[in-house]
Amino acid sequence: MTAPTIDESPSPPLRLRPPRHAVDPRAVRWWSLQLWLLTAVPVVPLGVLGLLIAPARLWLLGPAVVLAVVGALAALTLPRLWFRHHRWEVTDDAVYTRTGWFFQEWRVAPLSRIQTVDTGRGPLEQRFGLATLTVTTASARGAVKVEGLDAETAAALAADLTAATQATPEDAT
Repeated sequence: MTAPTIDESPSPPLRLRPPRHAVDPRAVRWWSLQLWLLTAVPVVPLGVLGLLIAPARLWLLGPAVVLAVVGALAALTLPRLWFRHHRWEVTDDAVYTRTGWFFQEWRVAPLSRIQTVDTGRGPLEQRFGLATLTVTTASARGAVKVEGLDAETAAALAADLTAATQATPEDAT
């Protein structure tokens, strides 16, 4: 399987449109694990304290159970929804992203406005072979991030974007 790179086809003027590429399917497991860990942070201490402190058992185990159920439902459903809605694309003119399910955010970063291109990999991302591509622009809105990319794809995109922005005649300020 070849990694998607900058599309070479002629592109229409910049406009907000749905990006073509989905994030890597491994991102679903990465997001799920993040939610499981986030759920465990309050549930484990509440559960342990509930078992050790008999008079407060109901007040500690009750919230622990509620948080565990909500966290489990979130970990089982939200990553699949996010996967369906997170999209990205890099063309000869811009970087397009769409994130969110309930509150959607669509971003277009013209190549002429790109200042830096970075990739980052946290410990969990490394475990799943994923990376985050961060495109910093001259926008007050901040950097455009594409999370959940295959690490090799992210590296190739960073290299391609760096070369493309260096070849873009306009100033990125």
